[in-house]
Amino acid sequence: MNENTLYDLADLFKVFGDSTRLRILCVLSDRDEVCVADLAETLEMTQSAISHQLRTLKQSKLVKSRRDGKMVYYSLDDDHVRSIIETGREHIEEGK
Repeated sequence: MNENTLYDLADLFKVFGDSTRLRILCVLSDRDEVCVADLAETLEMTQSAISHQLRTLKQSKLVKSRRDGKMVYYSLDDDHVRSIIETGREHIEEGK
């Protein structure tokens, strides 16, 4: 693997290293689409805090958005994200 790929991979794993972002990804993994208000309610956080984390997740291409009028709905960018979460979960549970 070349150096640029290693740096990009390290940056990707840093995004997964934040428990708030991971909680958001887990909710999105269980549902098709969720708006910020529903995420905030589910995670018992402010909409502002959720929006801040969603921005990071979008920049990392882990989450995508879809606008419907004034509402914006978020979902996982693709099945690779779900696979990463599931593989990590399996790895953790295997060691218990």
